[in-house]
Amino acid sequence: MVRLKSPPTILDIEASGFGSASFPIEVGVKRNDGARFCRLIQPYSWWTHWDKEAEGLHGLSRDTLNQYGVQGSDVCRDLNLFLKQQTVYSDGWVVDYPWLIKLYAAAGVAMTFKLSALEYILSESQMQAWHEVKKQLMAQHSGARHRASVDAELIQQTYISTAATCEMSFTR
Repeated sequence: MVRLKSPPTILDIEASGFGSASFPIEVGVKRNDGARFCRLIQPYSWWTHWDKEAEGLHGLSRDTLNQYGVQGSDVCRDLNLFLKQQTVYSDGWVVDYPWLIKLYAAAGVAMTFKLSALEYILSESQMQAWHEVKKQLMAQHSGARHRASVDAELIQQTYISTAATCEMSFTR
């Protein structure tokens, strides 16, 4: 486990569905200095998989993405500039990483940052407290939309809260 001096930078992705044919439709980041990044992604023409159940969760239609989404190459370049060469973390690395690779490959842009699993920086006590703390934080923000930037903020706040709680339990 790695000990961080500041909260980790968190990346979250919303997607068109849940399987291997799905593709990223939104990327959100909450950086360790508090700065935020959020972009809707305009689907490439060959990205055709669409799951109505996933749309029900994030509330984004394909029409919305076609109208308001940003071209994938621009999203990748903007994200590289925003994150520079730092390591960023995901609580859903097993799905977020393949979606990120799919985006960067389709855009023909090299990723300049590293995405790592959040579990690598969580202590055992943080992992044990994680779901309960996250549930409490979600209840405080009921009504907040299920979107990438909101989720990244929630994950970072859960990290901060569990780190503070677990440190206090070690000092007692």
